[in-house]
Amino acid sequence: MISRSFVPKPFPHLELRAGLARVMPHLLLACALLGAWQAICRLVRLPRYLVPAPSDIVQSVLDKHDALLGALQITVAEAAATLAVSTVLGVCTAILLASSRWAERLAFPYIVVFQAVPIVATAPLILIWLGPAFSSIVIIATVMTVFPILSNMMTGLRATDRQLVDCFMLNGARGDQILWQLRLPAALPYLGTGLKIASPLAVVGVIVGEYIAGLGSGSAGLGFLITQYALRLETPGVFAAGFTAAAVGIVFWQGVSSGIRFLLKPWHESEMEAE
Repeated sequence: MISRSFVPKPFPHLELRAGLARVMPHLLLACALLGAWQAICRLVRLPRYLVPAPSDIVQSVLDKHDALLGALQITVAEAAATLAVSTVLGVCTAILLASSRWAERLAFPYIVVFQAVPIVATAPLILIWLGPAFSSIVIIATVMTVFPILSNMMTGLRATDRQLVDCFMLNGARGDQILWQLRLPAALPYLGTGLKIASPLAVVGVIVGEYIAGLGSGSAGLGFLITQYALRLETPGVFAAGFTAAAVGIVFWQGVSSGIRFLLKPWHESEMEAE
């Protein structure tokens, strides 16, 4: 069998052409949709406050770029903090629950119930208790983000090959050695799946928290701008802030996916096949 280290790599120009071939259909479709949107708005003469044309949205971005840039920095900071807190909280809680069936049976139903409560019901309470601050927005977003990480991490810890666990035990491995050397590495692909789900959710949670905080928010992120523009019927500004938030979510997802691919590619089959 030929080792992976001796498999010849394709030429750079061939990789570039392959990448363009993958991206080009998406770019053409996006251009066609934007062109149709622009044409319909101009032909039907829809009011800007109802459905703005893409050109109106671009003009709004140019006119409000200072406000959008400032709000973008705040939202990115809040979303990054949310993802970090959710990862630590989800992983640590999953390890605690997976280490004891009794603890899992006792606590997990309450976690599910807490997750099932609509965020529009819990967010106002958090804002009342803590005020409209950076930490409040992060907590609101963490409530939405932590469950996919926790659930997938627990599944990964429970899915460790039993034969490998028995092999470790036969060789005298302690419980902490089995956890750190076997179960946690085996759970990394599941954690990666949870992080891919949670990364755009962190942005959505931050936007929801800022939107609910509204005028009283001490954090003027993109959700705050959306609230302001909506109240003033500045629909192009709403679209501009919304598309900016969507771009942040895509960047977060892509960054997390690239990090997971970097970690798993040397040894896990799912990322080896993705080359």
